[in-house]
Amino acid sequence: MKTILNVIWLILCGFWMFLGYIFAGLLLCITIIGIPFGVAAFRIGLYALWPFGYTVVERRGAGAPSCVGNVLWLILAGWWLALGHIFTGIALCVTIIGIPLGIANFKLIPVSLLPLGKEIVPTDQPFAAR
Repeated sequence: MKTILNVIWLILCGFWMFLGYIFAGLLLCITIIGIPFGVAAFRIGLYALWPFGYTVVERRGAGAPSCVGNVLWLILAGWWLALGHIFTGIALCVTIIGIPLGIANFKLIPVSLLPLGKEIVPTDQPFAAR
């Protein structure tokens, strides 16, 4: 079932969201200071490309630097990427078949707003990263 949902997701919105994250990551990697943010954008972009079967968990020991980084991320890229998830989620919820995909889009909003200090793990081992 995960594979079927991922293929439908990829066709309808996953590829476009992936391109948005890659574009944001490339822009953020232009400066040396932005490289950690660019890496986070690439990581979330892969998650946005194939989201079913994975989940987001808090990373232990992330600390204050990730909090400061999340504030900078929110200003630089998070706001725009979250808007993309909101718009595509609403568009997908118009049809009955698209409702699970729209809900998955809405679940990606928190990680697109504040990605630092989080880790993406398979759903069968959400506590293994801790």
